[in-house]
Amino acid sequence: MADSQSNARLRADAGAPSSGVIHVRTRLTADFTVISNALAQRRGSAVTIGVAVYILSLPTGTPVTITALCEHFSEGEILISRALRELEAAGYLERRRERLPSGKIRTRTYFYDVPGGDDNDGDGPEGPPEPPKPPRHRTRPRKQPAVAEASAAATPLREAVPAPRREETENPAPSLADTDAAPAPSLADADPEAVALLTALRRVDPRLVLSVREAARLAPAVAAWLAAGVGPREITDLLTVRLPDTFRARPASVLAFRLRETPLPAPPPAPLPPVAERPTVLPFQTCDGCERAFRAPEPGRCRDCRGRRDRLTREPLRAAG
Repeated sequence: MADSQSNARLRADAGAPSSGVIHVRTRLTADFTVISNALAQRRGSAVTIGVAVYILSLPTGTPVTITALCEHFSEGEILISRALRELEAAGYLERRRERLPSGKIRTRTYFYDVPGGDDNDGDGPEGPPEPPKPPRHRTRPRKQPAVAEASAAATPLREAVPAPRREETENPAPSLADTDAAPAPSLADADPEAVALLTALRRVDPRLVLSVREAARLAPAVAAWLAAGVGPREITDLLTVRLPDTFRARPASVLAFRLRETPLPAPPPAPLPPVAERPTVLPFQTCDGCERAFRAPEPGRCRDCRGRRDRLTREPLRAAG
């Protein structure tokens, strides 16, 4: 009888699903961001949705350049720039060049909770959002003349700068980051020696793992190095020495940058034409008969003394005959 027994009915089932996610809701009263389901459930890249949610959570005036976003995310510049282009094409992001009263041109970034939510004519807002108006029961402070003149001078300048057309927004100019989206040649057309060199890089650095498409894209550059006379060992050292501790992009992008930025070695100089051999110069000798200097391989008599001796030898033979 020490243990209490309860005859109460069990709690009714709350209708929890047998599979799938079960939400545990917490009512937030601070430090939260409201986003639309159209953005949160957008099909495509998860990096694009993450960048959009991060930008929405930032206060107004925070830099959202590619460099600033790369410092926050672990992805590299190529993925971040691709996510910004997708958001710009979808209408969430707008980058606009505006002229300041001083004459300088700056780029301002506008991010919309809903694409086209503030558009009146479909071309985007004509200028920066205006600050909220003060309540009616408060008296608006009088504007100083200098400030009024600066605002009047800034208005025609802002109107003189045309808003970017939607075609330019949807089709931005290609940049260096777009090289990753270029069509890659097939592996069958690539140089087998270059492909073998690229696939062997992971033996030197385990992080340099390349896909078939990446190896086929880098093979022409490696083949050009091989054709220039650079050996496989030198190319391997070039691609693997002094790599960063962490990659902010795919390993293929790092290898492509090194192959593109490193100049090819100078071609070997052309061989010189063969030089004709000079005749051997005989040393000077002193004649034993007339003490005259002449050139001969060995000491002896000069040509005149040898001719005179031959004539003296032939005369007695001619007289006897």
